[in-house]
Amino acid sequence: MTQEFQTIRFEVREQVATLTLDNPTKRNALDPQMREEIAQVVARLRADREIRALVLTGANGHFCSGGDLRNIASVGLDNAGWRQRLQDLHEWLQDLLTLDRPVIAAVDGAAYGAGFSLALVADFVLATPRARFAMSFLRVGLVPDCGAFYTLPRIVGVQRAKELMLSAREIDAAEAKQLGLVMELHAPEALLARAQALAASFVTASPVAVSLVKRTLAATGGGELNALLEMEACAQALAMGTAQHREAVSAFLNKQPAPFQWPSAK
Repeated sequence: MTQEFQTIRFEVREQVATLTLDNPTKRNALDPQMREEIAQVVARLRADREIRALVLTGANGHFCSGGDLRNIASVGLDNAGWRQRLQDLHEWLQDLLTLDRPVIAAVDGAAYGAGFSLALVADFVLATPRARFAMSFLRVGLVPDCGAFYTLPRIVGVQRAKELMLSAREIDAAEAKQLGLVMELHAPEALLARAQALAASFVTASPVAVSLVKRTLAATGGGELNALLEMEACAQALAMGTAQHREAVSAFLNKQPAPFQWPSAK
């Protein structure tokens, strides 16, 4: 069964769901339309107990290029408005983070900013050798969002999470695997099939046992999810109001170098 949307594709076959980000004009950026459509899919996933696993991927040679900076620059929200916008996103993001069934991300091409954060929501991340990851938020004067303060340090540790967030540097697929961000590397033509095969292996698993494993692991390692998401929303709302953010977005939209470089270009 395939459900029609404008910026994503969603289908369920033999109890495995596949959610594909598919907005080629924006390299699958998380614009408002895509966020709304993902929210609808996540609501269905939560309600449909026949779906036993989810594959999350991107079309057109990219996973997700992050937030839609052109939209961010044009909406003109105040701090309270940005905080509410993040809280709206967190509603479906938290539902996806706490989904009691396995989520497998299949990453090809760019996973930047919020796209990187979205990949980290998955229980297993598979990638191609041409995948690229970056916590690129600081390049535009922002803080990481989409749950990265919760997910990233749990995978790589606090010190490495600081380095990835504060440098905003790009890492390739090999380094991502070395850091534990990626579990397996596969050729582009084999990636989706491998992700769907991994998802299908859970169709015959005990849903109660799978749910208990995920729930128990989520309780380990410190950092309460609700509190961290609220702190993330408040921090991003403050960052959105700074002159440095406005200047960095203007540079990006005008195809100029980012004001912040790691290491310094000087």
